[in-house]
Parts: sequence; structure tokens; C-alpha cells
Amino acid sequence: MLSALERFAPLPLQEDWDNAGLQVGLTEAEASGALLCLDVNEKIVDEAIVKGCNIIVSHHPLLFRGLKRISGEDYVQRVVIKAIKHDICVVSMHTNIDNARGGVNFKMAEKLSLANVRFFAEKTGADAGSGVVGELPESVSSEDFVAAVKKAFGVECAMCNELLKRPIRTVAICGGAGDFLLQQAIALGADAFITGEMHYHVYFGQEQKIQICVIGHYQSEQYTSEIFKSIINEECGELPVYQAETNTNPIIYL
Repeated sequence: MLSALERFAPLPLQEDWDNAGLQVGLTEAEASGALLCLDVNEKIVDEAIVKGCNIIVSHHPLLFRGLKRISGEDYVQRVVIKAIKHDICVVSMHTNIDNARGGVNFKMAEKLSLANVRFFAEKTGADAGSGVVGELPESVSSEDFVAAVKKAFGVECAMCNELLKRPIRTVAICGGAGDFLLQQAIALGADAFITGEMHYHVYFGQEQKIQICVIGHYQSEQYTSEIFKSIINEECGELPVYQAETNTNPIIYL
């Protein structure tokens, strides 16, 4: 199963600051079931135990920085302890699946029914990239565009700059924290840019250049488990696979 995921999104595609791949457990463990999620916390491990899964596949790595001790003093340490105690492996596919063809940004484009989807921030020497761009089936007003994005991703609100006064057709996408690609999206002539989060000051000076639409980090990547499920089902069809019911978004909207 791990090899199937890594064939789809090879680990060398991850950014140099990332820590994708096997996080906890042994590679030779025989899989009893896989639980797919965005983040790993104690509730996710509990759900895996209840569902009889000994593998958790997450988008965001559980382990980003080295652990100097495992004493249970924070949630990461507690997750590691619980996973090991219950013989559960934790695997993360992060920026490697962000950057892969058919990965996170392609899934976002699919939810918006974009056509002619292609990379616009390509990785040198690889069929990979940090962002994608595509076209809507037809041009729409900025108001209708924002409404369509909210519906596609099930969000009640989006953080936008001044509404664009021209029709929107070409849309650039970067799931997660994508403001580092905003200027490239403008340079390629995109009418709109969708991402999960952006720094406050990046919004300034973009009025009528491009329609910014920021929908939340979790919300932008929520469909990643659908990619995992498709990969695993294709190569390990008999393995029980579950998309997590636990919502791990740490942000609540009041």
C-alpha cells in the first residue's frame, strides 16, 4: 500500500523542509485496514482502533520536527505512544502529493469543474508543480465565482479582496498556504486565485489584478483523502479503506 502511494506521489517531490513518508511503525506490517485523514490526532487514532485499521494515511505529517523525548506532554507525543501501543502505522503524504500530477490541486480543480488543468509553477526536471491553473466552463461574475467556490468546498465564508469588475474564466489554485504563488498567478494572466490561507499584507495592491479567494487551510485540502482512497483501491482492492469521520480542523468559526 505504501509503495502504491509513493509511486503516485514520489517522496523526492516533497519540499526540502517537509517530512513526508512513514512516520510511525514498520514498513513490513501487514495491513488490516487504512484510515484516511488530513491530520493525525488522538481522536483519529481512536477511530482507527474502532474501525480495525492498523494504518493511518494523513496529508499533514504528524512528525515535522525531531522528538527529543516521548513523555506524553503534548498531543504529538501522545499520538506516537498510542499508535505504537496499538501497532498502528502512520504514513503522511504531504507536499509530495501537493506537487504530484493528479494530487491535491488537481482534486480542487476537479471540484470546480475546471478544464485544461495544468501546472503553472513547475518543478525542474519533473512532471510536478506547486500550483495548477485551468478554465471554468464559462465566464462568470466575481460574485457568482465566489458563490461557486463556497458551494464546492462547503464553506460559509471566503476571505476575498475587492471584487473583480471583469468576468472570471481562468483560475489558479494552490491548496494550503499558497500566497507564495500569487504573483505567478497574476503573471500568467489568471483571473482568480484560490488558496487555503494567505498573510494579511499580501492582499494589498492586488485590486482589479486578480480575484483572491481564501477558503481556509483545512477546507482547501479536505478532499485529499479521496485521492488516497482511489490510489489504495486501485492497487489494494481487498483492503478495507475508510475516510475519517473525525473533523480535525483546529479552527472553529463562531
